[in-house]
Amino acid sequence: MMKPIKNILLPFTLSIFMSSTFANVDNIQELQKIAKKGDAAAQYNLGVMYANGRGVAQSDAKAFEWYSKAAAQGNVNAQYNLGWMYTNGRGVAQSDAKAFEWYSKAAAQGNAIAQYNLGEMYTNGRGVAQSDAKAFEWYSKAAAQGDATAQYNLGWMYANGRGVAQSDAKAFEWFSKAAAQGDAAAQYNLGVMYKKGRGVAQSDAKAFEWYSKAAAQGDATAQNNLGVIYKNGRSVAQSDAKAFEWFSKAAAQGNAIAQNNLGMMYTDGRGVAQSDAKAFEWYSKAAVQGDTYAQYNLGVMYANGRGVAQSDAKAFEWYSKAAAQGDATAQYNLGWMYANGRGVAQSDAKAFEWFSKAAAQGDAAAQYNLGVMYANGRGVAQSNAKAFEWYSKAAAQGDATAQNNLGVMYADGQGVTQNTALANEWYLKAANNGNAMAQFNIGQNYLNGNNGLPKNRAQALDWLRKAANNGHAQAKLILAGLQ
Repeated sequence: MMKPIKNILLPFTLSIFMSSTFANVDNIQELQKIAKKGDAAAQYNLGVMYANGRGVAQSDAKAFEWYSKAAAQGNVNAQYNLGWMYTNGRGVAQSDAKAFEWYSKAAAQGNAIAQYNLGEMYTNGRGVAQSDAKAFEWYSKAAAQGDATAQYNLGWMYANGRGVAQSDAKAFEWFSKAAAQGDAAAQYNLGVMYKKGRGVAQSDAKAFEWYSKAAAQGDATAQNNLGVIYKNGRSVAQSDAKAFEWFSKAAAQGNAIAQNNLGMMYTDGRGVAQSDAKAFEWYSKAAVQGDTYAQYNLGVMYANGRGVAQSDAKAFEWYSKAAAQGDATAQYNLGWMYANGRGVAQSDAKAFEWFSKAAAQGDAAAQYNLGVMYANGRGVAQSNAKAFEWYSKAAAQGDATAQNNLGVMYADGQGVTQNTALANEWYLKAANNGNAMAQFNIGQNYLNGNNGLPKNRAQALDWLRKAANNGHAQAKLILAGLQ
C-alpha cells in the first residue's frame, strides 16, 4: 500500500533576509526608522525579528503588524508569512479564508511554498471550495520549482487519478523526483511501485533499494517491509536475524504490522529465542492499535494459555475484535465458541451467524460446519438441500470430511438425486485425502458389493486397513473378524 497524500502546510519563513541596504544597520532602532519610512524589506525584516525575538521582545502581534505593511507593498515573503499566521492564528484571529488570500498573493509572485500550501488548501477545502483539479494545478507549479513535498503529492495524485487522469508512469516520475531529494515517503512509494511493477518494470532488487533508503531515514513502514523481504529472502539472502532487526526498528516506532510480525518471530523462535511471553507482549501492542492479525493471535494465545494464563473469556474477547474487522478465521472461532459454549453462553443461532460470515469469505471449515448445522437443524431450519450446498463448497476446497459427507448424501439421495457413481467418486476423493470414514465406506462397499461396487475382498481389506490405521474403530473390528 502506498503512503497517502501529505496534508501539511509548510511553515513560514523564519530566516532573516537582509538586503544590501541594511548591511550596515547595527541596531533595531535604525531598522525601525527605515521601516517607518516605508521600506518594504525593512518592514519584513522587522516582522521576522519580532516573530523570533531577535534583538527585540518576541511578539506575534508586532510581527503581524510589520509583515502586513511589507505585504501591502508586495513583499512576497511577508505575504507568505501573513498566510501562515492566519493559518495558525498567530498574532491574529485564525482564518483559513485570509490565509488563502495571502498565500494566493505570494503564489502569484512565484513563491513555491505558498504554491504548495494553496494546493493543500484546495485538497482539503480549507478557506476555499475543495478542488482536486486546482490542487493539482498549484502542486504542479511548486513541483516545477523543485518543492519535494509538492512533487510527492503530484505522484500521489497521478497514482490515484485525483485531479488528473490516472497514470502510474507519471506517478513514478514524480515520486522519483521527490525521492531524489530525500523524501522518505516518496522513496517508500517507489519501493511499492517496483515491488508491484506499477509504472516501471517489476524488480524486487529495486524495491529493496528504495525501501532501504526510506528505512534509513526512519520510515517505519519501509523498515517493516525490509523485515518481510529478509524473512522471505526476496532479492536478498534470507536472514531471520535481519528480519527481526528491521521488524524491531519499525515496531519501536509503533508500527502495528511490525509489532505483530515481531510477535510471530518470538512465537516461532525465528531470529530470536522462542518466547511466548514476548510474543504476547508484541501482539498486545499491535492489537490495541487495531491490528486484526494481532487481535486474532491474542485470541489464540488466550485460548491455549501460551504466554498468558488460559482464558476462554479473553480469547472470545479478542476473537470478537478481529472478527468485527472481517477476519474469517476469527469469525470461525467465534462460531465454534458459541457452538460449544466456550467463553460465552452456548448459542447455536450465534454459532450459525458467525460460521456464515466466515463461510461467505471462503473458510472451508466454516462451510463444512454450516453443512452440519443444516443437516441437523442446529441454529437454523433443517435442510438437506442446504447441507448439500455447503458441503459442496467445503469439498471443492479439499475438505475431506465434507467430501465424505457428499458421498453419503449421493448414496442415500439426501438433498440431491441419488447417484452411486458420484457417491463413490466423493468417497474416493475423501479417502485419498486421508478421511478414515470414507476409507471405511469404500471398504464396506467392496466387502458387501454395495453402492454399485463389485465384491472385491482384496480391495475391501486394503481400504479397511487404511481406515483402521487412521484410527477407525469399526474397521479394526471388521478386520479382526475377517482375519
